[in-house]
Amino acid sequence: MDWNVPAAGWTGWLDSADYGLARFVLQRGIAAIFVIAFVSGALQFPALLGEHGLLPVPRYLSRVVRTPGPTLFRWRYSDRLLRAVAWTGAVLGLCVVAGLPQRGPAWVPMLVFAAMWLLYMSIVNVGQVFYGFGWEILLLEAGFLAAFLGSEQTATPAVTLFAFRWLVFRLEFGAGLIKMRGDPVWRDLTALYYHHETQPMPNPLSWWFHHLPKPLHRAEVLGNHFAQLVVPFFVFAPQPVATVAAAVIIATQCWLVLSGNFAWLNVITIVAAFSAVATPATAQGGPGMPAWFAVVVLAMGLLMLVLSWQPLRNLFSRNQVMNGSFNRWRLANAYGAFGSITRQRYEVVVEGTAGDPVAGPWQEYGFRGKPGEPGRLPRQFAPYHLRLDWLMWFLALGSPGLNWFVPFLNKLLDADPATLKLLRRDPFGGQRPAWVRARVFSYRYSTWREWRGTGDWWVREPLGDFVPPMARG
Repeated sequence: MDWNVPAAGWTGWLDSADYGLARFVLQRGIAAIFVIAFVSGALQFPALLGEHGLLPVPRYLSRVVRTPGPTLFRWRYSDRLLRAVAWTGAVLGLCVVAGLPQRGPAWVPMLVFAAMWLLYMSIVNVGQVFYGFGWEILLLEAGFLAAFLGSEQTATPAVTLFAFRWLVFRLEFGAGLIKMRGDPVWRDLTALYYHHETQPMPNPLSWWFHHLPKPLHRAEVLGNHFAQLVVPFFVFAPQPVATVAAAVIIATQCWLVLSGNFAWLNVITIVAAFSAVATPATAQGGPGMPAWFAVVVLAMGLLMLVLSWQPLRNLFSRNQVMNGSFNRWRLANAYGAFGSITRQRYEVVVEGTAGDPVAGPWQEYGFRGKPGEPGRLPRQFAPYHLRLDWLMWFLALGSPGLNWFVPFLNKLLDADPATLKLLRRDPFGGQRPAWVRARVFSYRYSTWREWRGTGDWWVREPLGDFVPPMARG
């Protein structure tokens, strides 16, 4: 058998002639997200996790017997190597966005996506708490599947599209179930009375969303349940039903993009949903599928089928796992988000002084994304991921974090340039403060009247010290 000959004679059912747009969006969209993820790593990883970071990777590797999954850094880590990995991944992603690998045989984009998957997995698996977010493993799974989409010289494989739809199903249905099993505010439709105000990182429109009428908030929650608990089943339906289901998911995710900063979670969901979008084929007798590629795609489908047993069981388990992997290769994962909703917003405010720890004056460090000064309108950063800002939100909720937060304060005392680049504002202009401290504040959105009177988006009240004044010993 000539393995490069189109295999339509025995695997014609693998071809999906009406899914050219789906492949176009999936390949370029996932590659673009990889670019953002790799750039984020190149710019933030050394300060957070590098040789002199808050949680240094060399120290982590010296004490763990086994990393969560394969990583190039198991044998050697350096900031220089990390940057080389990150920028290489970003360049590969840009090539796919430009459509270059897709012009060649199917094995070319396959190798490019496999390289991005392995390079990013190497970063995630040593990223510790700074890379412990659900969208990291989501990107890895999507990147793996994208390797089997073929090229312009092949038809779009139906098996790969089905695997993407199964990913969308787990992502949406899992998120819906975790909400219904979790916080009662999802069941009584009041979750959005609080969510826009207490979400990890509000965006410029979150204040306005919060002040929408409560009946509309209840309708939003009801619509969310429909989009996550009902619609996902229909992405497996015949056309045009599957396209309509994908359109509902895409519209819901666009609404979430408008209302908050959730890194690339919403964007990658939108991209993956295009796997169910069909468009009429514009040409008769398009490219077929080489026999070797058909065999590889079928092997991938069988692998995903076997690996899907545990996430399928998880969906219907009373102890449903949210955002977890069942294997070291980060495939067929469990997903979910916001199973519980915080009712009150707390923020850890970091301050420094060049004077006396009692008299001050204390000046506030400004973070890029997390709320700080009451008069500063939250900014839009997604799909870019501000990892330090997100962990500051978890820290204020009481999650363990002093193992990285105290080193962070020590870096501020040293006026460490790499750490200061993670911030928006250094009140000391690169000079060392004498003391730093961290205080906890309660935050709430200003009312319409308060906003018109003061121009402030937030009202905050001090609650006490989180870390008392500390100086370098």
